[in-house]
Amino acid sequence: MYALIKKLAQVMAVFGGLVLTFLVLLVCTSVLGRSVGTLLHGTFMQSNFADFSNWALAVGIGAINGDFELVEAGIAFAIFAFLPLCQLSGSHATVDVFTSKFSRRTNQALQMISECLFALVLGLIAWRLFAGMEAKQRYGETTFLLQFPIWWAYAASFSGAVIAAFISFYMAIIRILEAFSGQQMLPENESDER
Repeated sequence: MYALIKKLAQVMAVFGGLVLTFLVLLVCTSVLGRSVGTLLHGTFMQSNFADFSNWALAVGIGAINGDFELVEAGIAFAIFAFLPLCQLSGSHATVDVFTSKFSRRTNQALQMISECLFALVLGLIAWRLFAGMEAKQRYGETTFLLQFPIWWAYAASFSGAVIAAFISFYMAIIRILEAFSGQQMLPENESDER
């Protein structure tokens, strides 16, 4: 079961990485286009190369229309796409100044509590994303410039949140079993899996 869940988390992280890469390229292209567009609108280009400048502007050289709307939707998806792998590997930011002095049993109990809290919070987030998606769909809300339905971004984020919540509940169950049995059931890091 762990191998299947790990593969699911990795696939989601790859999708998140692809979306993030696309967004970086989109922003770079838009910023470059905006700079070139500003240059083409400038006094020097308009007075010396007006025909070329006007042609280039008419072709569409400039900022990408609605780039911030795509970035907003894409970043939300990417965050939720990375959460499953982060949850599975326990890669959340932690401060273990005090817990490093605790016994193994105490740390297992703390880990169990934190996994259960994560499961509840991610379940709540997934539920609220679904409710938000339904509301956006029902009212037909669209983005300002591109006019794409806002519920699409909610649906993409919801898919990542559901997988993150599922993995979080799985991890909570494993940590509960570990805390009560006193045994470690999952590998602590990649070298333990080999």
